[in-house]
Amino acid sequence: HVQLVESGGGSVQTGGSLKLSCVASGEGVYDSACLAWFRQAPGKEREGDASVDNIGIIRYADSVKGRFTISKDMDKNTLYLQMNSLKPEDTGVYYCAADYWVVAGRRLVVLEYNYWGQGTQVTVS
Repeated sequence: HVQLVESGGGSVQTGGSLKLSCVASGEGVYDSACLAWFRQAPGKEREGDASVDNIGIIRYADSVKGRFTISKDMDKNTLYLQMNSLKPEDTGVYYCAADYWVVAGRRLVVLEYNYWGQGTQVTVS
């Protein structure tokens, strides 16, 4: 059983930075699972921003490349998302997700993930 708890959201001005954290518990979640960050803007579907698989391969959505950085600290069982140069369109609820069976090429697809955190709000104005 995997549990994910996000933190680090808040309100920032355009151009600012935030670092999100996701503490994950569950057997082998950092060794074997693919981990990802998704966002859901008001009135829009949830979409993937970044993922890192069990061997460290990282994928970013085009909209966040060069601005966001995903990383994981296995000693702390924590997944991070460093967000720089934030824009108003980055506003939304950010979710951490995990799954042990994610098809390569679909690492930023919502349906590939069965485990989700509760989300943390990010507001950019």
